[in-house]
Amino acid sequence: MPGPRQEQRRALFALAGGQSGYFTAAQALEVGYSYPAQKFHADHGNWLRIDRGVYRLPDWPPGEFDSLVRWSLWSRNRGVVSHETALAIHQIGDLNPSEVDLTVPFNFRARALGVRLHRGEVPANDLIERQGFRVTTPLRSIFDVAAGNLDVDLLAGAVGDALRAGLITRQQILERVDQHGEHAALRIERALRMVEAAT
Repeated sequence: MPGPRQEQRRALFALAGGQSGYFTAAQALEVGYSYPAQKFHADHGNWLRIDRGVYRLPDWPPGEFDSLVRWSLWSRNRGVVSHETALAIHQIGDLNPSEVDLTVPFNFRARALGVRLHRGEVPANDLIERQGFRVTTPLRSIFDVAAGNLDVDLLAGAVGDALRAGLITRQQILERVDQHGEHAALRIERALRMVEAAT
């Protein structure tokens, strides 16, 4: 019969298994690892300290979305992968962002290199749950970048890719075109004209 330490270890591995090997100090505490025990494991190389309060099991096999899980945990699961990063995840458009885009609540205060924060609320119908992180839907992601300053050619490329892949429809775009401000609406309409002219 496994003892308490084995049960703790199993619980931690099960938790980390759904998060690309990552876990937070708070999550480790929930499964029974005191803060002194966490320090011991980090100091002895049993856990890798990734960021303040974020750890990873050593030798965990690398995955495609590891960094997104890490930033989600860093934000205490308050951040949603969005904007250009979300478009790249959905494989629409020709974007390769150098930073991870996260939409966080207005009262979120943390900052870090490697992540670009956007303030706002993302309703549940604009979210997709992935293993270890949440990402905005293709439609929401397009409107997010349209509200910014992404080159219209790149925006049109993303819109065209999403339409051709069946991830969105023209009707869905038109139904929401006025919900994200005049700037976004004008850029979306221009992108749609460019897509239609190219077909």
